[in-house]
Order: sequence, then C-alpha cells, then structure tokens
Amino acid sequence: MRLDGRTAMVIGGTGGIGSTICEVMREVGARVLATAYDKTEQTISRQRLDGVDIHLLDIGDDADVRRLAAQVGPVDILVNCAGITCRGAASFGEEEFVRVVDINLHGSMRTARAFRPGLAERKGCIVNIASMMSFHGSGTAPGYSASKGAVVQLTKSLAIAWAADGIRVNAVAPGFIVTPMTDAHIDPVFRANREARTPMARWGRPQDIADAVLFLASDRASFITGVILPVDGGYLAG
Repeated sequence: MRLDGRTAMVIGGTGGIGSTICEVMREVGARVLATAYDKTEQTISRQRLDGVDIHLLDIGDDADVRRLAAQVGPVDILVNCAGITCRGAASFGEEEFVRVVDINLHGSMRTARAFRPGLAERKGCIVNIASMMSFHGSGTAPGYSASKGAVVQLTKSLAIAWAADGIRVNAVAPGFIVTPMTDAHIDPVFRANREARTPMARWGRPQDIADAVLFLASDRASFITGVILPVDGGYLAG
C-alpha cells in the first residue's frame, strides 16, 4: 500500500489520531500536508511531525478553506479528521450544538468542495472520519452524534455524486480509541465497562485507525466507494 508520488492532505492532522495518520502516510511515501487550528498547535506539531507541511486553517470559515486549497494545489488524498464535541447541559444549547455540527459536518463538506477540482484531476479520494456515534444516539452529546451520523450520509452522497469524476469517498468509524494525551484521563470504571462491551476486549489505538485510512486511500481499495468502515474491535456487532 505504497503512496509514492502522491500528496495527502490531513485536515485536523495535529491531533492524536490525525498525527498518526500523517505519520503512516509519510512512512509509505506520500507527501503529507496537515492543518492545525492555531499557531501554538502548529509549532508543537512541527516538532513532532518531521517532514509534514503544517498549515493553519479555520475549518469553520469557507473562505479560509478555499484559500488553503488554492495555496496547496491539487491533492490525491483528502482526510477529514478535524472534529470537536461538547457534552452535558451546554451541548443542548443553540450555540454549542450549531458549533459542533458546523465543524464536524459542514467542515467536512467545505474541504471536500474546495479540494474537489484537484481530486478530480488526479482521480483521488476522500476519507472522512465518522464515529460509533454515527450509529448510536447520545444522551450527553447530541450535536456530536447528529453530526457524525450526517457525515455517514454525506460520505455516501458524495461517493455517488462524484464517482463520475473518478473520486472515491469513504469513511472510517472509530470505536473507543485511547491516545497518549487522553490515556491518563480515562475513568477506570468507564474504561473497564467499554472493554467488557467490546468483543476484542481492549480499546483501540490511533494506529488502528490510521491503517484503515491508509487502506481506503490506497490502490488496494480502488473499487471501494461509499463505505463506512467501523474500526471498533467488534463493538457495533455486539
């Protein structure tokens, strides 16, 4: 699954999962570009992601997304990994609900739309990051669940609409994933409950998600489009 000579843009490529996707893409020969949400994150990530070209991007600003697409030019692979959530009482309020949906859903559409001409030119692909919450409701994070459910339907819709352009569009739906940053903050009881509910009896790693993204972005998946691939240790099967 080599990607020599190809350019991959990872939106939100400075987070725990996004940075691992960048590293995996780089290891198999791709030229990797990523986005950070502020200068602090950009500086920190430049130290961690050697060889990855990191750009600032406000994914909530359509003009800024179009500026970035024009600046970097055509890409072969677009990974939409930027996302936010909000839990608790605030998540039911207008401001936070709209913000979560805007970043997670509209943000994915903004980048897809902006990078579409180059993807069509290169017969490229898009890999969106969905979630288990694409399939389950959430009593504590309605905006996140609603937006990730919509990402699934957006993925399928763009796969149909843009197949004639030679653009494949798929998504990966992570299960419970632990990153070095979040590991120490996971409640032990919650961790144990999720492990007991997962057939493979463990939490996933960012590498598990990155490997699935790599597969869907590679020529090994050349006849796959409109697919939502759960990477969850069997959680959804239970």
